[in-house]
Amino acid sequence: MTDLPKMTLTEKIMARAAGVALARPDDNIWVKADILLTHDVCGPGTIGVFEREFGRDARVWSREGVVIIPDHYIFTADEKAHRNIDTLREFVSRQDLPHYYDPGTPDYRGVCHVALPQEGHVRPGEVIFGTDSHTCTHGALGAFATGIGNTDAGFVMGTGRLLLKVPPTLRFLLDGELQNGVMAKDIILRIIGDIGVDGANYCAMEFSGSTIDGLSIEERMTICNMAIEAGAKNGIMAADTKAENYVRRRTRRPYTRVAGDPGAEVAGEHRYAAETLVPCVAGPHLPSNYMPVAEGRDITIDRVYIGSCTGGKLTDFKAAARILAGHKVAVDTYLVPATAEVARGLATETIDGKPLKTIFAEAGCLDPAPPSCAACLGGPTDTFGRTRGSETVVSTTNRNFIGRMGSKQSSIYLASPLTAAASAVRGRLTDPRDFI
Repeated sequence: MTDLPKMTLTEKIMARAAGVALARPDDNIWVKADILLTHDVCGPGTIGVFEREFGRDARVWSREGVVIIPDHYIFTADEKAHRNIDTLREFVSRQDLPHYYDPGTPDYRGVCHVALPQEGHVRPGEVIFGTDSHTCTHGALGAFATGIGNTDAGFVMGTGRLLLKVPPTLRFLLDGELQNGVMAKDIILRIIGDIGVDGANYCAMEFSGSTIDGLSIEERMTICNMAIEAGAKNGIMAADTKAENYVRRRTRRPYTRVAGDPGAEVAGEHRYAAETLVPCVAGPHLPSNYMPVAEGRDITIDRVYIGSCTGGKLTDFKAAARILAGHKVAVDTYLVPATAEVARGLATETIDGKPLKTIFAEAGCLDPAPPSCAACLGGPTDTFGRTRGSETVVSTTNRNFIGRMGSKQSSIYLASPLTAAASAVRGRLTDPRDFI
């Protein structure tokens, strides 16, 4: 009997989910879903497709598998945004769905891509579909996770499966120890700067090496989150003991950890020595506009925004607080914790005995907003942090397209929390190593 060809991590997970022995790039296979994630922006559209195609009285394929986390347009007076929430509530009630995190109640959690793993819905070896391009975040825990449109999501909601083309894998090997002042955001911005916003179109970006092994789970999420900014189908990292410990603290549901085959063929390989990576930014108006932040010291800024699924995790706020402790910000500095868990951490986590929230207040930052996507996606006109003019912004978010944070006249520099905090103190782009 001939041995099967070796498979990458993404190929192995997809083959297992499809019930086939082998999955190769460009194969079209029916993949079973473990989780379907949706939120207030795309949820009503997904529900509309599901009810149109399967009937209003049809039941979702799995009550446990559908997870609905409103997060985008929550704290607003906008009537259409409220109508979306009403649509979700009515559907959840009719379907008796257990995993709905309702705004305005103690169940509300915040940004879906951080809340989903925090609530134990992400497990190694599983398949996660989400109606949001940044669903690829969850590959940080060894899952195949990808964003899909409302039409596909409506079909998954009814059948629990989806026909997918297997993506080729691009492997990114990072070894060595990062310099002080360098974070996961700097890693992924460097990679996107090197390959471009279309450099991984419909590919699996697989990240490995001793540098990745040394990162926290939240830092790994930052890297996988932004795989889509290079056009990738998914970002993924093999689950290790650190990942499994994270998962087991949050769920007792069984799962099967999957590993890629050593020596599996890939479409391309990129190697980085960690010590060569430096604090950087992505300049307006693309995530690929890479620039070491030290080269932009003359660029003055008007505001700093620390938040989002990419930059609003507890790890991110701890990093920013390290810089801001004992300093005053020179520009308006907005804080938006990604989830309720992170918001609580601002009050309970300390640096040198001082709560993070106190450090931010003493530095002159604006009071933290309630957890949500807030200005990361622009939002209604009353959205916290939304740009309204020609501001130059340093932001820990994941996109800096024209109009992304509100005003089409604003210029957004994507940066790590360390760089964002250092820039807030100086009022211009600043290398955080100046403070470390």
